[in-house]
Amino acid sequence: MVQKYVLKGAPAPPLDLKVGYKNALNESQFAVVTQADGACLVLAGAGSGKTRTLIYRVAYLLEKGVRPEEILLVTFTNKAAQEMRGRVESLLQTKAKGLWCGTFHHIGHRILRRWAREAGLKEHFGILDEEDSRDLIKTCIKALPKGPSDARLPKPGVVQSILSFSVNAGKTIAEVVAKNYPYFAGFIGEFEKIKQGYEERKKRTGHLDYDDLLFQWMGLLKSSESVRRTLTEQFRYCLVDEYQDTNRLQHELMGILSCRHRNILVVGDDAQSIYSFRAAEVRNILDFPEKYEHSKIFKLETNYRSTKAILELANESIRHNIHQFPKTLHNVRPGGARPQLARVRDMRQQADFIAQRISEMNEAGVGLSEIAVLFRAHYQAAELELELARRGIPYLVRGGIRFFEQAHVKDALAYLRIAANPLDELAWTRALTLQPGIGATYAEKIFESAGKEKGGFEKVFSHDFGAYFSPKIREGLGVFKRTMKALLKEEVNGHPDLMLEAVLENGYNKQVLVSFDNAQERLEDLRQLVNFAHTYKNLRDFLADVTLREGFRGESLLETRLLEKDVEELVLSTIHQAKGLEWHAVFVISISEGQFPHAKSMEDEDQLEEERRLFYVAATRAKEELILVHPMTRYDYSVGTVINRPSLFVEELSKRVLEEVEVEESEEEETIYLD
Repeated sequence: MVQKYVLKGAPAPPLDLKVGYKNALNESQFAVVTQADGACLVLAGAGSGKTRTLIYRVAYLLEKGVRPEEILLVTFTNKAAQEMRGRVESLLQTKAKGLWCGTFHHIGHRILRRWAREAGLKEHFGILDEEDSRDLIKTCIKALPKGPSDARLPKPGVVQSILSFSVNAGKTIAEVVAKNYPYFAGFIGEFEKIKQGYEERKKRTGHLDYDDLLFQWMGLLKSSESVRRTLTEQFRYCLVDEYQDTNRLQHELMGILSCRHRNILVVGDDAQSIYSFRAAEVRNILDFPEKYEHSKIFKLETNYRSTKAILELANESIRHNIHQFPKTLHNVRPGGARPQLARVRDMRQQADFIAQRISEMNEAGVGLSEIAVLFRAHYQAAELELELARRGIPYLVRGGIRFFEQAHVKDALAYLRIAANPLDELAWTRALTLQPGIGATYAEKIFESAGKEKGGFEKVFSHDFGAYFSPKIREGLGVFKRTMKALLKEEVNGHPDLMLEAVLENGYNKQVLVSFDNAQERLEDLRQLVNFAHTYKNLRDFLADVTLREGFRGESLLETRLLEKDVEELVLSTIHQAKGLEWHAVFVISISEGQFPHAKSMEDEDQLEEERRLFYVAATRAKEELILVHPMTRYDYSVGTVINRPSLFVEELSKRVLEEVEVEESEEEETIYLD
């Protein structure tokens, strides 16, 4: 066996580039940069300059003579890693060649490439992207013994999410299913078999998926003493950004890599830990002082983003959390106007109010791109999207798809489109391909066959026009016909809310569960779609409105974007997608009991605290104006009109941090804003 001997090069002399740390940093930041040796936890409040602090810390270490290859800087996005490296090099006016800077997965990939043989991997192993991984899982599902026809396994994407969460959270498949997918409890055995087949196929073909980059990295550190010794000796300083977002596997990896020199600096904010659904564990940051004895704790509490009035609200809200590191954000910007709580009649008036206020802000000189509307769940913005379209206000849904363009919404609407226009071939194709055993080719044949039936499409659902298809296709066709018959009943047909109820009750609810990994959220979207449809007197007007919304997004706007690079758009976003961003003005909508916080979180202390952290994140996105909107009533098709109490997060605030605003209609039935 040939041994390897690696040339490390001569130690680099200390850089003589006197960076003006004192002038560039505030007192708290300077303390981190110059004193963060050993195990250190930096609690960086919102808008407190944590990225700047990390960059100057790396520069300081390099100036002190630490070699770039002895520093490991871990981020959560490739963009953040590139930005940090670039700013370090700009600050020092030299290349930081050898610096280990990247995401957890990037670092894992680099290490596994270097020690593939020791990890038991093929030297030229391939990487499966998410689509490749899903396709391989699909193959494993097909290889399972066939069970009863009614025992339908979820789609590959859902299985992929279950297996991935299991790896990252360090939990068994049974534990993941019990907590996150209880409706799949009967399939745990099948999931275990799929996992076994999936692992065997990856090994046989010499592939890793994204999760393997961490899992195999951990396995390498545990199985190879020489590799572990090499890495733990090399990395004198380990720095981790956004530590509140780490999962169990990432947390354990950093514990091993820093075990020799004990120089681990983690930066994060427990008050912004909002990604438990991705397997992030807030306990990683909360328990840091217990894991690392004699650790130092630094606090960055100077906020450079928001006005004093906004920070007072945020500080007061987050104090209600029990499990946290107490801290208080201090403002640099002047006091500013108090955040407002606007009380509106219902979701429709909420949309009118927000659209009008945005128009007023824009006329006053605030760019649309400097305004954001944030929400807990996407369905809460459905009425607003339509109102913005009506008024011609361009908007962008950040990190996602517009409400009426989402797959599950378009699926449900396809049935209604067929009822409104039996010649709508696209709607037929979409609805038919939802059924098991029916692909696009057979959907086309079924549509052609239906068109030949006597009496036309309107009579087709009473005929057995699929008699000559295979049993599996006839089964799927039967579900489709049963749903359409339910929609066309005299007491249902023409009423969009009742028709949507019929779609859900005749099988689409189950379809959602097996098709989407976030099925519960999508079902909530659909329930709210029913409530939204209730406000329409007929199917024609309902479909016309959602079509108006689709047209607004069309080619004309896209062409305008290509021709005018500076086209401004209002930002609509879930709060999860908005983390790390900021705007001049922020609206947080549907601040009502059962809407935000989510109703289920009221039964679990940990979930409720995460919801409050989510509210804190939303509030601290605003620089100058924060407007919370509370619809006082909402329609629920199961019980009728419901009186909405204000959100717990509003109720627990003192009156001094909020200004209440009443919204009412003018005589011309236009929404007005009253101070």
